[in-house]
Amino acid sequence: MSDRPIAAAAAMMLAFAMAFPATVVHAEDEGILRVYMNSARVLKLDRPVSKVIVGNAEVADATVADAKTIVLTGRAYGTTNLVLLDADGNAIVDERILVSIDESSTVRVFKSTERTVLSCTPNCEEHAQTGATE
Repeated sequence: MSDRPIAAAAAMMLAFAMAFPATVVHAEDEGILRVYMNSARVLKLDRPVSKVIVGNAEVADATVADAKTIVLTGRAYGTTNLVLLDADGNAIVDERILVSIDESSTVRVFKSTERTVLSCTPNCEEHAQTGATE
């Protein structure tokens, strides 16, 4: 049996995949605020915040920069929630937070059943696994 039909089919599948890339669903599309570990994200609000509540401060931290600006910082891998209340106690924000690694600067090494994640910014170093798992 010739390998030519298999190669042609593989080439057509590759061309199809390149022509119609898969849709990537971002965490924000699912109602989740995504923050990378050891990075900050600015949230601009439409009204002043009076109270900031983070479900697990070991996973994420929220700092009030000014009355309408909150800075989220990823502390450890995992999920938690963020609740922001106005002066009347009404929820301005009530969202889940996902703290994850910045995938664009990592390399995963699989050896048998072990997995090592290397953070490569600028040099590759083993990434410490802290907090809840992804």
